[in-house]
Amino acid sequence: MIERIETGPRMSKIVKHNGVAYLCGQVGDGTSVADQTRDCLSRIDTLLEKAGSSRKNILQAIVWLSDMSDFADMNSVWDAWVPEGHAPARACGESKLARTELKVEIIITAACD
Repeated sequence: MIERIETGPRMSKIVKHNGVAYLCGQVGDGTSVADQTRDCLSRIDTLLEKAGSSRKNILQAIVWLSDMSDFADMNSVWDAWVPEGHAPARACGESKLARTELKVEIIITAACD
């Protein structure tokens, strides 16, 4: 069975299937990549809770940065957020994001409790 949570005309914020939650890409508010990353991760926490999951259950993260020169600043926030011993498989690349003011977008796949 497929469960869709917070579904709109274009996408669902969460899709669950066979005990796995797939979150739509999350962005955050703020002027710096650190601020946007913190806000983005807060939004991910909220969606993980709605999906019946948590940071400890993240299987994979895909991080898109608008500029790879922000890699260290994004990682400083990311590293403090990921529970020790529960780092997911992760990829990070540079991409043009949906709006020019966006510096980071994160896509999460997580096991559900």
